[in-house]
Amino acid sequence: MPQGGQPPLERQNRPTMRDVAALAGVAIKTVSRVVNGVTTVDPVLAARVTEAADKLGYRPNLTASNLRRSDGRTATIGMLIEDAANPFSAALTRTVENAARERGVLVLIGSLDEDPARERELVSALIDRRVDGLVIVPAGRDHSYLIKEQRAGTCLVFLDREPQLLDADAVVSDNRQGAINAVKHLLDAGHRRIAYLGDRTTVATAVQRFAGYRHALELAHIEVDEEIVRHQASTVEAAIEATEQLLRLPHPPSALFTSQNLVTIGASRALRTLGLHQTVAHVGFDDFPLADMLQPGISVIAQDIEALGKLAAEILFRRLDGDQSPSRTFTVPTRLIVRGSGEIRNGESRHDRTR
Repeated sequence: MPQGGQPPLERQNRPTMRDVAALAGVAIKTVSRVVNGVTTVDPVLAARVTEAADKLGYRPNLTASNLRRSDGRTATIGMLIEDAANPFSAALTRTVENAARERGVLVLIGSLDEDPARERELVSALIDRRVDGLVIVPAGRDHSYLIKEQRAGTCLVFLDREPQLLDADAVVSDNRQGAINAVKHLLDAGHRRIAYLGDRTTVATAVQRFAGYRHALELAHIEVDEEIVRHQASTVEAAIEATEQLLRLPHPPSALFTSQNLVTIGASRALRTLGLHQTVAHVGFDDFPLADMLQPGISVIAQDIEALGKLAAEILFRRLDGDQSPSRTFTVPTRLIVRGSGEIRNGESRHDRTR
């Protein structure tokens, strides 16, 4: 017996439509019509059904009712993101959820952890549950496996990254131009030795941001120095280690461009640990919570998360409503948020380069 001497609760079967009909003294068909919102049911009978349902705690079986719908819809969509714990992914998810809620649609969410095999596994699981459509932040580089599902009627919208080997809608940020703007901002502050810390090169957004970094340096007639480039700093811990290595070089960088929010957080922590946060300039790609509360605040290239998520949801629902127009890729601009770290000028103060 559980603590407190209370007997264990007995698990009971959920009340059925038949139970409601018996208590209300009506036919099952009448209960079905009331539950499905048919307005021609006699008000007295409808009131009896509603009262009986409330008394029994009856909840309609949405799965069963959806199977009977003529359009085959389930009022659910799937959303696959990089990592639900990442602030960017969480904010994207919430925006899509808000749009879906306005239409009475439930969002089923899964994290891919940059694993192509997990992407296929979760896509299959969601399609098996008959979701009406999918919003995907893809991990893989081959999405041809979705062609047959697309032909079968599953609507697809790719978010943050474009699909590969598949013709489908996509909503992305202007990653390359955002990176160009970040590096140019550091160049304008007098920096010439600007380090790059980014995600894995298998991630499409990382490739685009590194391309922007290279292009900005080329425009300034500065060669990329591979000694101050780090591509595998995809976690906070990896970014801390990479930043510390860079700043202990014989000729360390005077500025950092970090191309992902977790990398930015790790680099910021390393700068503070080394006491260099007031002397080494820093611009990150992606905003993150409390970035404005640090001293100095972290200057970032911010993605318009609300616009990204809202547009992806709108496109998906337009497709579900019958839009047959050719697929498109929509690019959402980024913006520079100036907070202090990116405005530290080169040579404004000197740090100990012999550590």
